[in-house]
Amino acid sequence: MANDLIQISVCSGTGCLDAGSLLVRTAFEDHVRSQGLEKTVAVNFGGCAGTCPQGPVVTVEPGGVLYHGVQPGDAAAIVGEHLKGGVLDRLRYEPPEEPSKIPSTGALPLYRHQVLRVLRNKGLIDPESMEEYIARDGYQGAAKALTQMTAEEVVATVKNSGLRGRGGAGFPTGLKWEFASKSVADQKYLLCNGDEGDPGAFMDRSVMEADPHSVVEGMIIGSRAIGATKGVIYVRAEYPLAVKRLQKAIDDATAAGLLGKNILGSGHDFELSIYLGAGAFVCGEETALMRSIEGKRGMPRPRPPFPAHKGLWDKPTVLNNVETYANVPPILLHGADWYRSLGTQKSAGTKVFALTGAIKNVGLVEVPMGIPLRTIIYEVGGGIGKKNKKFKAVQMGGPSGGCIPEHLLDTAVDFDSINATGAIMGSGGMVVMDEDNCMVSLAKFFLGFTADESCGKCPPCRVGTRVMLDLLTDITEGRGKPGDIETLIDICDDIKNTSLCGLGQTAPNPVLTTIRYFRDEYESHIHDKWCKTGICRDLASFEIDPEICTGCGVCARACPQEAIVGEKKKPHRIIQELCIQCRTCYDKCKFNSIQIKASRKLTGVAAAAEGGKH
Repeated sequence: MANDLIQISVCSGTGCLDAGSLLVRTAFEDHVRSQGLEKTVAVNFGGCAGTCPQGPVVTVEPGGVLYHGVQPGDAAAIVGEHLKGGVLDRLRYEPPEEPSKIPSTGALPLYRHQVLRVLRNKGLIDPESMEEYIARDGYQGAAKALTQMTAEEVVATVKNSGLRGRGGAGFPTGLKWEFASKSVADQKYLLCNGDEGDPGAFMDRSVMEADPHSVVEGMIIGSRAIGATKGVIYVRAEYPLAVKRLQKAIDDATAAGLLGKNILGSGHDFELSIYLGAGAFVCGEETALMRSIEGKRGMPRPRPPFPAHKGLWDKPTVLNNVETYANVPPILLHGADWYRSLGTQKSAGTKVFALTGAIKNVGLVEVPMGIPLRTIIYEVGGGIGKKNKKFKAVQMGGPSGGCIPEHLLDTAVDFDSINATGAIMGSGGMVVMDEDNCMVSLAKFFLGFTADESCGKCPPCRVGTRVMLDLLTDITEGRGKPGDIETLIDICDDIKNTSLCGLGQTAPNPVLTTIRYFRDEYESHIHDKWCKTGICRDLASFEIDPEICTGCGVCARACPQEAIVGEKKKPHRIIQELCIQCRTCYDKCKFNSIQIKASRKLTGVAAAAEGGKH
């Protein structure tokens, strides 16, 4: 593209699409067309800008100017200002942690620590244009692998780069490829996991939507490495835009001779197709995913034999996730040492995370491995979103992960360091929690998800997760008993040690880490019948402190039960018989006059029970 071309990139991330970015892009295109500016202004969809709550987000190059809350009617004004070399101040992004307006994305705190390798093309190319991908060194890595390197050299390069699988387990990618490359068979398969089942995770979706050719190219290189001639991208059906763009990328690459027979005259054949999954979390496990492609119910099988020797249709198979493949092209183009220049000795490169929860900057970020958690949360993420609230924990690894408390915030974000905390890196979900989150309720939420998603094949997972969920339900509803914590730990150990696949083996992590770091909350729920956050409604009552209440009436107007009474500018009170413990008054009060107390009813029962023991 010409250097003087104004490029307008409209975010196509999930949050921006929900906010209306499709209409915004159409408005820009219509304005450019009506004014005859096609040779001066280019409009395209880009990847997630990492400022999801501010959407629709628009980035304009040159200059890296970020606009937020853009509406279709703003298109003409933005184009007009940039044609004059200016900036439209009224929509320019204003970071929540630094309220002075900063014109360039590179100057934003959100981007200072980011290094974009997987997301290298987001906002810079039209994801549906193969030509624009090629203009950004696209398919150069594949060309090098196919025409200048042997399969063994490709495997060695990826192995020496230190790239580890970004799907969760962190197994060395080059080693997995090496195992499959040495398997002898008349047919080999290369698979991509684009199912992404973790709640709140959208890293792979963003890559597939914003840069689908990077996945296709990574798979071409992988097929060359292991000798596979057929590949499948497994994508959940709930990702229609990703499926559409991946299919166009496959069609365009096939038409250009980059897929199919004798690619680039190298003698290597590789055909690629898409398989739509039904959204089963267990299909994140490689053997379950393969059974699903075969038309069977998605259930794991015992290993060995491992897929590298006996996988899809009993043929040697390699499965990696979207982010792993997106890392491969620049590794082949720039070399293993270039990739190792970022990260740590055992965790090279970068990692993409989906920052969500009680954080100011909700969205996608890509940071070097080894960066401290504290830097991600407080500098990249901007800190806790609610004013005057304190950080409590960060959940990493989704339902299979664990909670990391404040005193471990200086932990380096790499596979081994995160594992040592009891959490896992996972595919990249990072949910930040403040002091208003109940950790027992959180553990119940994630365990409920894994219990529902269990395929039921092995009893430890099928039965064990349900037993734990029942125990946690009792604890959060006031029926917890002394000894329940120890019972939970024992069941967790059994499930981890005897489950067939990773779903069951990691399902106890949220329970074990919350017990490990927040045991006092479990004990308070069980012995005092009190949830200090008020999340567990059966274990809380809400009272107004008359010494603090100003009588502003905000809580009374917000109460859905009309349970709060009082005269204007005088202390109010809550009618306990009408209160449903919904927390609305607690969340609305600006003076912290609403106090969370133990449930009067359950506290009395617990006290009587304790008294009867003596």
